[in-house]
Amino acid sequence: MNKFSLLLLLSTCILQAQNVVVPDSTGVVKSSDAITVPAKNVANDTLKPFERFKAEGINAVVGEYVILDSDIDKGYLEMQSQGISVEGISRCRLLGKLMEDKLYAHQAKQDSLMVSEAEINSRTDQQLQYMASELGSEEKVAQYYRKDNIADLRQELYDANKINALATKMQQKIIDKMEVTPEEVRSFFYSIPEDERPVFGAEIEVAQIVIEPEISQKAIDDAVAKLNEMRADIIDNGASFSTKAVLYSKDPGTASKGGLITGIKRDSPLAKEFMDQTFSLLEGEVSEPFETDFGWHILYVEKIRGQEVDVRHILAFPEVSQEAIEAAQNKIEDIRKQIVAGEITFAEAARKYSEDKETRNNGGQIVNPLTFDTKFDLTKMDPTFSAQVYNLKEGDVSKVITDRDRTGKGLLKIYTVTRRYPEHNADYVEDYERIKQLALREKQIKEINKWQDEVIVKTYVHVNDDYQDCDFAANWLKK
Repeated sequence: MNKFSLLLLLSTCILQAQNVVVPDSTGVVKSSDAITVPAKNVANDTLKPFERFKAEGINAVVGEYVILDSDIDKGYLEMQSQGISVEGISRCRLLGKLMEDKLYAHQAKQDSLMVSEAEINSRTDQQLQYMASELGSEEKVAQYYRKDNIADLRQELYDANKINALATKMQQKIIDKMEVTPEEVRSFFYSIPEDERPVFGAEIEVAQIVIEPEISQKAIDDAVAKLNEMRADIIDNGASFSTKAVLYSKDPGTASKGGLITGIKRDSPLAKEFMDQTFSLLEGEVSEPFETDFGWHILYVEKIRGQEVDVRHILAFPEVSQEAIEAAQNKIEDIRKQIVAGEITFAEAARKYSEDKETRNNGGQIVNPLTFDTKFDLTKMDPTFSAQVYNLKEGDVSKVITDRDRTGKGLLKIYTVTRRYPEHNADYVEDYERIKQLALREKQIKEINKWQDEVIVKTYVHVNDDYQDCDFAANWLKK
């Protein structure tokens, strides 16, 4: 996605969060940028170019949320920037989708659903960092969006991200406990005409064995000593924690921000050891070095704001010696030779030797994080992963592969393809789990539609006269 497309996408996110009428939105699309979007004449959804967004008008209100003209315009621009065709998508249809999103967020507030402030802050920070990297600085980003300062823009992004998070939370609540019985799955499948049943693409199942180079106690002691040196310099000499984080922290997500993590609550999804330190220190205190699954840290409590805490941290990794890397290489090569020679099966070797806790007890079988089963669609796999296993036949063992875990620590792996599934028409027995998911999804959609009908009646909804003739999927006009 190019810079202009990304900024348009984020502009849409910002404007959808605003609950006030603004006089002009030309700060996003310059007068020289002629872009084709559907005309505002609802009765005639033909396409025509325009150069500026005109003065704002309120198209709809859902609960406390307002949907403006520019929200629809920029919705089209967002789709176009992502390569999605807008042909056949009327303004009525897009307005209906925007109202649906606002309804979820409105009801989430009514139901007192909570979202993680830390996650919203993290998402907002990532967006601002990316925009700053594209435009050159935060000051230029603020100027581009005609804001007095970056804090105002950050607040609007935060509000937009919070609305999206609330909407997602509400959707999850509606369908959270839904299940389908075997009889419902059977009825769903056999209700589809045979020539209309889905075709499933080629898939594979993959197992792995992971070996980690051993970290010596000396390497751990050295990492802890470096953190203690930094801690002493900060406490005794007044050195800047933020500067040291920028220079030395190994956390790619926070190092550029001086190690800053804001809005941490007691239910935030962070490592237990990290949370223990966050809520046991006073404002201005610096922790002793402590360990999590990510490495070793020191932590500084910057601000305590009621139930929320802002902290900075520095992450360090113990150095892995060349000797340890070579030993791990020799170990995994020996395991591979035993498997290829038939002295041990891949599954047995995984259970005996693999150091990956999530897969070793299952014979190394990898679970697809998107579908939560063991099958991977070859057309949708991560490109790097796909390249490593694509040409393996069933039972083949890959060469040793060097990889890194989420902390950046080096790993050595071997893969095997335990089974291949060619492209085929859906089979009730063979594809039961996938058919079950399709049946569940259909049931969830029906439940969401039912929920919408019930909640719209109880929610304040106003639709502009220009859209009274729209054929909405939901009863937004309350006829």
